[in-house]
Amino acid sequence: MPAPPTTPSHRPRTGTSRAWQASAGFALLVLFTALGLVARNGTDLDRALSSGLHGVWRTAAGDIAGIAGLVLGPVLPVLLAVALAVAALRHRRSDPHLAGLLVRVLVVLGTCRLVSAVAKPLFTRDRPRQFPDWAFPSGHVTSVAATGFAVWLLAAWTAPHLRRRAAVAAGAAIAVCAASRIVLEVHWLTDTVGAVVGVTGAGLVTAAALRLTPVPPGPPGVQSAP
Repeated sequence: MPAPPTTPSHRPRTGTSRAWQASAGFALLVLFTALGLVARNGTDLDRALSSGLHGVWRTAAGDIAGIAGLVLGPVLPVLLAVALAVAALRHRRSDPHLAGLLVRVLVVLGTCRLVSAVAKPLFTRDRPRQFPDWAFPSGHVTSVAATGFAVWLLAAWTAPHLRRRAAVAAGAAIAVCAASRIVLEVHWLTDTVGAVVGVTGAGLVTAAALRLTPVPPGPPGVQSAP
């Protein structure tokens, strides 16, 4: 008796996976909104941490944090976006599937990066010290988190063996970026936490809409087409 086909059995699982992914993403976006509203004037932990670091931004530690902000910040998603666009154009004929995947990851990256631009004027939260623009969420952390999420997603679909390394590298970069923004006293702790929560939520929802699950339903190029 021939074995039943495997492809149909994968479809419900993939659909269910995307549904759970979207639900988790929406839950994180709700948490992000609640955090922005509740912590609008800064939490006790925010103020205590800011008070403990008061003036540190004028020291050598502040100089180091400033350098970190130049490297780990808005430049990262721009560089990745250019790389994805160029790669998609190069592969549009030789490997249309890969080109389509790169474009979808680019859309996820752009959506994640918009979290800061859209949310800042909505929450209008002041920074710990006088500084241009609003505080919540941190634009630098949003940039690094968006880049990390996109790289992790791309690794999941093109090089699954690198997915864990991508996640670890992204987490380390986010932690360093968040610490630098707090040391510089241009962001509260909850600004950095909110950035990660918002980006993850937006990333999961957008990826689910584009049929990009964190764990592909099959080997890359076999069952991953939309």
